[in-house]
Amino acid sequence: MATIQAPLRVGYVPEHFSTPIHYAITHFGLNAETIPFPSGTGHMITALRAGEIDVGIGLTEGWVAGLGQSEAGAGGYQIVGTYVESPLCWAISSGIERDEIASVNELKGSKIGVSRIGSGSYVMGFVLADRQSWLTGAEAPFADTVILGTFANLRKAVNDGSADFFMWEHFTSKKYYDNREIKRVGEIYTPWSSWKIVASTAVLASPEKELQLQELFAKLDQGIAYFEANPEESVKYISTELDYSEDDAREWLKTVQFAKHTSGVSLSTIEKCISILQKAGVLGESQVARAMITKER
Repeated sequence: MATIQAPLRVGYVPEHFSTPIHYAITHFGLNAETIPFPSGTGHMITALRAGEIDVGIGLTEGWVAGLGQSEAGAGGYQIVGTYVESPLCWAISSGIERDEIASVNELKGSKIGVSRIGSGSYVMGFVLADRQSWLTGAEAPFADTVILGTFANLRKAVNDGSADFFMWEHFTSKKYYDNREIKRVGEIYTPWSSWKIVASTAVLASPEKELQLQELFAKLDQGIAYFEANPEESVKYISTELDYSEDDAREWLKTVQFAKHTSGVSLSTIEKCISILQKAGVLGESQVARAMITKER
């Protein structure tokens, strides 16, 4: 008798980018256990390595850095797909009454708040430092890296002074600019396509789980096609279920481009990400081979 396979456990970030995942489930019958990770990619890496999820949908730079910084043979996952082709706009935020922080120029030598070590918010701090030419010499670009877990904790920290600034996706941050909880200091775009799909090594070692993974890709492709064909439904869903305003949802729709075919990865995208992470000091030369563990298109 054939063994019934348990559904794939899929980690995702419960933000506006998750809308096509919602459509894949509600309109196309995706059979998966979707598990939200509001603290982001770094938390999903931990969960993949602990066997708590099978697949993760998160930020390119977090996945690449996580592979590169792992011990040989201990990465726990492989980059297998592409979810979002467009770059991500990271907003740079500080406390609403932090008058001493008026621009990015004041951030050198300050305390950066991050969700987790290895997360996108952590990696992009180094990319920002590289862009600002703060990585020259032996001096660290920031006085401290404060690990805060959640977006709510990051917002609280820049207001109580335990961190000076943090970086998070623009439209998720915008609501808190509008209600004057935090203030915008600047922004930085990723120089690569922003979201990738990874699968655990256990999934890739199982022919049955590999079939489920291919089914996941097919359903995500359908969800993305539906998303693109039904912008008004997307605006309604994002503004009523995901706590964004209609105006912000409409503006975001103008900026995002999802992958039409989610299976596989452009190797040149990963190479570009690795090159910049090396320059920013996130990856060393000996870590490059591990960071390249991808399934090319």
